[in-house]
Amino acid sequence: MKVIETTLSGALILEPQVFGDARGFFYESYNKAKYREAGITSDFVQSNVSRSARGVLRGLHYQWPNPQGKLVSVLEGEVYDVAVDIRRDSPTFGQSAGVMLTADNHRHFWIPEGFAHGFCVLSEFATFTYQCTALYDAKADASIRWNDAALGIDWPISEPLLSDKDGKAPLLQDVAAERLPVFMP
Repeated sequence: MKVIETTLSGALILEPQVFGDARGFFYESYNKAKYREAGITSDFVQSNVSRSARGVLRGLHYQWPNPQGKLVSVLEGEVYDVAVDIRRDSPTFGQSAGVMLTADNHRHFWIPEGFAHGFCVLSEFATFTYQCTALYDAKADASIRWNDAALGIDWPISEPLLSDKDGKAPLLQDVAAERLPVFMP
């Protein structure tokens, strides 16, 4: 497995070794020992799958308290995936890292606890999977506006299809400090 560091400490792009021939392909989508070697020591307690149409943007979502780390990948289609550091007092607070995840490149993106996460679909459809380090907690569920100018995210779409929740999400500067994770170096 190839590990690629992003500009955000702890957020990693992982490229598994893919074995393919005329019949198809095989790769390990998760191997606890290899992920621990890469520095991902979290245990996963929930697995989710979503399917979205072209132009859908989901995010930027996070949980606080009870944060979730997410290991995400695409099984079908293509998405642009983004992590935003929202940990108070972090040296990279408000900065983002983005990566193309496709069914063809088999990449995984590790988004640690304390980051907001979102993605937009660039193919006709995309089937997206994510492993989470904490169970979904409706009381801790929160979001930040996808197009907050202060974040400077260069989304590859300009008029996405949004849920009501995502369309009305607050700007990062308007989120109360106690609703943001704490940076723990």
